[in-house]
Amino acid sequence: MTNPLDPNLTSSYHYALPEELIATHPIQPRDHARLLVYNRANKTITHARFDALESFLPTNCGIIFNDTKVIKARLYGHKSSGGAIELLINRPHDAHAINVYIKGRVKENTLLFFEGDLSAKVIALSDDGSRDVNFYVANTLIRFEELLPLLEKIGHIPLPPYLGREDNSEDEREYQSVFAHYEGAVAAPTASLHFTDELFNTVCTNHPHAFVTLHVGSGTFKPVEAEVITDHPMHSEYFDISPSAQELLHSPIPLLSIGTTSTRTVEYHARTGEIHGEANLFLHPNNQPLRVNHLLTNFHLPKSTLLMLVASFVGLEETHRIYQEAIKEHYRFFSYGDAMLIL
Repeated sequence: MTNPLDPNLTSSYHYALPEELIATHPIQPRDHARLLVYNRANKTITHARFDALESFLPTNCGIIFNDTKVIKARLYGHKSSGGAIELLINRPHDAHAINVYIKGRVKENTLLFFEGDLSAKVIALSDDGSRDVNFYVANTLIRFEELLPLLEKIGHIPLPPYLGREDNSEDEREYQSVFAHYEGAVAAPTASLHFTDELFNTVCTNHPHAFVTLHVGSGTFKPVEAEVITDHPMHSEYFDISPSAQELLHSPIPLLSIGTTSTRTVEYHARTGEIHGEANLFLHPNNQPLRVNHLLTNFHLPKSTLLMLVASFVGLEETHRIYQEAIKEHYRFFSYGDAMLIL
């Protein structure tokens, strides 16, 4: 008989979540989110508030932040036939070929039209459902960096689909970390959303810290559909590790990663030595962290690679125990939800 909690099986990462625990809006102020603190040494759970974070951090740990910035990656437009389409930018392949997801049927060479003389031409269809497009302004081909200021004017914040609502002006401010810097993410590194300027400055004053950049792609929301987790085709995302981060990563001090995205970046470097490029690391109980000692993260979707990453730190059984405790205590889940600190 198969062990119902076999860490190799996707079904072992399912849990039932009451719909009312999905956080559809951010909490105000952002550091008033709840914080579940899990201590691996004695398997204890402590309930706190996020603004008490500093009181739980080990005095000798360094901190790695992801300074990616979310772009307004969702566009609404129409085809030349008049049919409405919705386009979500995923990631650039190069300066001109941009990988996107499109709601609405399209073929190669289909032309798409948006506000402000912006248009796109479908240049390739991929088996994973994504499409590659070129963008034009007034029929002139533009580069990805030229597209970014146009997105700021006419694009929409790419809220996760499970929020079940359109973005608004509040999301422009709240679906972004206070230390966001380099544009390119189409999903926020959500553990970072809990920091106010004040708390961020406090933590940085008390601990060595550095920044990595990982531009979060929409693949982060892709559920694992394979029966065996290692059969899942892990998405890749662009990353860059700053010189100060390299220095911290190669130091002997313990590290706290702020979020799964920082963790994947650090751990990809630990395995490959690469400092920029494409990272596609899949952490799970049979591929545990090599360099990151502590993790700050949110509560993640069932059967997601992010939940499997949490299990790589604490094990599958403890992951379920922690999540059941969070559900019992009515924590808020997912992108705008509460946080968990693994020590």
